[in-house]
Amino acid sequence: MATVTSKFQVTIPKTIARQFGIEPGQRLEWIPAGDGIRVIPEGRQTGALECEARLKLFDQATERYSERGSGSRKPPQDRGWTREDLYTRGRAD
Repeated sequence: MATVTSKFQVTIPKTIARQFGIEPGQRLEWIPAGDGIRVIPEGRQTGALECEARLKLFDQATERYSERGSGSRKPPQDRGWTREDLYTRGRAD
């Protein structure tokens, strides 16, 4: 765990710096993310896709879903019980 100094400086653990290719002097982007903070090394994509890219991914997923069709679902196997049994199980008659 890192400690914030009186100058609001933070030391990045060596293993994290190596894993993400962070070098001394490199700039980092700090982005609020709900209850946390995302730290993005300069030159890396921030994770936000352009509208066109998101629409393309959505269209591809929609196409894959429609290719599956409704006939690919397997019929439920006989489990030895029914949904109605769940409502009465464990209750005294």
